[in-house]
Amino acid sequence: MDGPLAVADDDAPRTRVEFPDNRLLIELCGGFDRNLAQVEGALGVQIARRGNVLTLHGDEDARARAAEALRALYRRLEAGRAVEPGDVLAALRFGAAPDEDAPRAGQLEMFAGGRMAIRTRKKAVEPRTPAQRAYVEALFEKELVFGLGPAGTGKTYLAVAAAAAMFLEGRVDRIVLSRPAVEAGERLGFLPGDMKEKVDPYMQPLYDALNDLIPARQVQRFIEEKRIEIAPLAFMRGRTLSNAFIVLDEAQNATEMQMKMFLTRLGEGARMAVTGDPGQVDLPRGVRSGLVAADRILRGVEGVGFVRFTSADVVRHPLVARILEAWDRDEPGADS
Repeated sequence: MDGPLAVADDDAPRTRVEFPDNRLLIELCGGFDRNLAQVEGALGVQIARRGNVLTLHGDEDARARAAEALRALYRRLEAGRAVEPGDVLAALRFGAAPDEDAPRAGQLEMFAGGRMAIRTRKKAVEPRTPAQRAYVEALFEKELVFGLGPAGTGKTYLAVAAAAAMFLEGRVDRIVLSRPAVEAGERLGFLPGDMKEKVDPYMQPLYDALNDLIPARQVQRFIEEKRIEIAPLAFMRGRTLSNAFIVLDEAQNATEMQMKMFLTRLGEGARMAVTGDPGQVDLPRGVRSGLVAADRILRGVEGVGFVRFTSADVVRHPLVARILEAWDRDEPGADS
């Protein structure tokens, strides 16, 4: 038998899914059957395991979607890749809420087939949604890419992963990661400590992403050698960044002048990713966001890519997507 076979019983509302490799089935179920519990909770089905067969009980459409997701996850295991909670969530979303521009089978095949992955020293990072896939393609194909959308959609993490991969492969000489320090108004002098101690709290999400992709000792060594630089946006002024992968995070909090300054730092052999959520601007009232301006001005410019994410692309806890959707519904004019 080449793979799992789903057979609907005629005498009861159930679906049997048989898996040829019991070892892989154990991995599919997860510790204490947590992966099965995630499928049950998301689709309202009940799953019973006996031997190498999973029996699904519940609504016919829900059973079909659950079986499809389980088969996709099993193929992932057959390909030698682990199944994590985020992978289960991705399979469920592709099955339960297919993208309007692509057939569901194609999306599941993209997820299960694993033909795209960003490989770093510590892990391989795979896009989990069609928007993430388009984003990763753009990061490797275009010199300037904007990732726009809500928190939790992987914009920054995937950009840092692409930067790490290109750096480790020798395609760029260094990584430059930056954020606007809006909470301190870019005026850091009143904070205690030296400049690094003043800046680090605002840069911590970028350190976290790097340390998840490259061993911590190597990250520290690269920082000491100035081959990895993490600095506030204000520190970019007057520089030309060549042969580097540059990431500007939380770009919605850059002013129009700062955004123009940052984009014109792009030097020979460099690539740039700009990420942010235009709906979460923390700038003072009356100060316009440079990310919103760039979205308006640079659309259609050759070599510039824009990828837009929605709450459907959130890859954190499933509740995050529901919170964002509820918040959007409560926005003024949402019902008009």
